Amino acid sequence: MLTLDKTIDHATLRGLVDAGAHVGAEVVGSGGSWSIVINYGRSSQTLATARGRPKTFRQFETLASYLRVLGIVQYRVNAAEFEPSGGTQKEAPARRSVKASERMKRAHEAVAYDAWFRGQVLASIDDQRPSLSDDQARTQMAARRQALPKEAGSKPPGKGTASAAR
Repeated sequence: MLTLDKTIDHATLRGLVDAGAHVGAEVVGSGGSWSIVINYGRSSQTLATARGRPKTFRQFETLASYLRVLGIVQYRVNAAEFEPSGGTQKEAPARRSVKASERMKRAHEAVAYDAWFRGQVLASIDDQRPSLSDDQARTQMAARRQALPKEAGSKPPGKGTASAAR
């Protein structure tokens, strides 16, 4: 049974196992995920994330691998409240792969943007033109804004110019 008031984090659990303490585990299914309750002495503690929330596993195989790597190879399983998802095993990877492909796409976009941004910064650093003070830059931009209506066919300010966006 999950004990939300008492939790144990991975580092503490790893320390107990490495110290040779007799640590028992109970795998508890709840909804569509699995959690681990660690039994040490008379204490029962739920394995938690770094933020203190109960650590959950969607796949039982992932949980079993986690426990095995820790050195806990015997544990009890409580599946009384476990409710597998309505889909079949073949549907789950397709749904997951769409999410994974979206994450990969965002990651590639982020890398491309980072490369572009770093290139812009390096180009700015390598630019040999003299730097402008704030007053000089404002004066130049004011002159450019004044020239825009003349170039655009004398449109009045605020009607399709850059100053309308501000």
